[in-house]
Amino acid sequence: MVATNDLDRLQRLLSDATETLMGHFYGVSSQLTALLRTAAQHPEIDTSGLQDAMQHMGGAVTALQFQDMASQLIHHTERRLRSCADRLARDVMGDEDEDGVAVVEEAPLRPNPVTQDEMDAGSIELF
Repeated sequence: MVATNDLDRLQRLLSDATETLMGHFYGVSSQLTALLRTAAQHPEIDTSGLQDAMQHMGGAVTALQFQDMASQLIHHTERRLRSCADRLARDVMGDEDEDGVAVVEEAPLRPNPVTQDEMDAGSIELF
């Protein structure tokens, strides 16, 4: 149960960091878009730096997929740990007590919810 609590804390930290990152990401993205629009009205301005910055933003979007994959893995591991703890408790204390029959949460059927172990650039859909 201690490990499950640690995973829950990790999930909250990861979610908070991702929310902060998304806020900054959208701020930078809107600033770059505004600069590109302004530059489009002034052909004398070199936009190669802005285009490079937009490419880096695309890479950042790909990296944001990490949070979703990590959250799925944390949730999956929490369920597995909970199932193991429930089974151990049932085996040690028996199937019944004054509260009724012991309920054991079943472990996830799939061994791993996320089969991807790396991220590449490409078309993605945000949240």
